[in-house]
Amino acid sequence: MVEHMSKHALIVGATGITGSNLAQHLLAKGGWSVSGLSRSVSPIDGVDTLRCDLADPDSVRGALAGVRPSHVFITAWSRQATEAENCRVNGAIVRNVLDALAGRGIRHAALVTGTKHYLGPFEAYAKTAPETPFREEQPRLPNENFYYVQEDEVFAAAKREQFTWSVHRPHTLIGYAVGNAMNMAATLAVYASICKETGMPFVFPGSPQQWQAATDVTDARLLARHLAWAATTPAAADQAYNVVNGEIFRWRWLWPRLANYFGIEAAEYPGGPDSLEAKMADAEPVWDRLVKARGLQPNSLSRVASFWHTDADLGREVETFNDMGRSRKLGFLDYQDTIESFTDAFDRLRADRVIP
Repeated sequence: MVEHMSKHALIVGATGITGSNLAQHLLAKGGWSVSGLSRSVSPIDGVDTLRCDLADPDSVRGALAGVRPSHVFITAWSRQATEAENCRVNGAIVRNVLDALAGRGIRHAALVTGTKHYLGPFEAYAKTAPETPFREEQPRLPNENFYYVQEDEVFAAAKREQFTWSVHRPHTLIGYAVGNAMNMAATLAVYASICKETGMPFVFPGSPQQWQAATDVTDARLLARHLAWAATTPAAADQAYNVVNGEIFRWRWLWPRLANYFGIEAAEYPGGPDSLEAKMADAEPVWDRLVKARGLQPNSLSRVASFWHTDADLGREVETFNDMGRSRKLGFLDYQDTIESFTDAFDRLRADRVIP
């Protein structure tokens, strides 16, 4: 088999926002076969789904029996009640996969983490104010952080098995996905749709700092391209990378533009946080009526929207944006317009009848 056709990607978490966009990108690019390791079956044509419980080493070994990927992309995590449990469970997910593949000739393993590398875990989230823009060489925080545990599992396996690695740290991920635990695009689309239906004002729910400060986000499609680039560019091996759209914005600028997409007015910012999780606590009946009246997919509100996570992102009291110099110097020059990150995701959610 010729080299350009010998790349076999194993995507751990292939049905999530990152994994699904990566699978689509690799298959469209050509020269890749794609297997997906997850609990559920990937809806993407061309993905060979291997179903397992990622936290169970026996289940992972069974699913991966006989599988010999050239490249492993770890995009999955499981939210737990405490950071200690996050470290235990999510470290085990990485270890279970890489242990099951020991001795099978992996060339490269890529791990997707995120900006909590700089901001800390959920229990101590954004309680410190590291200097912006965040740079990959900044030291780890003293807190427990499951991202650090996952990195260490990759580093140890890479040393044992002699494969190269990359770590990818996106900011807030924007893209098409349903049932994802951290999907701001779908969450804001649901919020705007409910505001339009009920006449509720479309109020920015976050902190004054997020309303005013410079920030950025990461398009899931750009992240997919970045993963493929690092995995196949020798000069990019054995590095950690920030990965964001390449555009800095302020929410006070973006918010009315998102409102315009839905044909509603952006409400005046009230000057302080207005929690979506609290505001939407009783919105399930409204959503159910919308689903029925508009002939939408029969998804529950909690399956489409993750209000808690959007509150966490937009409620931060520190400025948050990332430097991309390390990737740029090595040749990754992709840029993504942020408004289009949101509106393209909204368009797909509408086309698939997920939102009205």
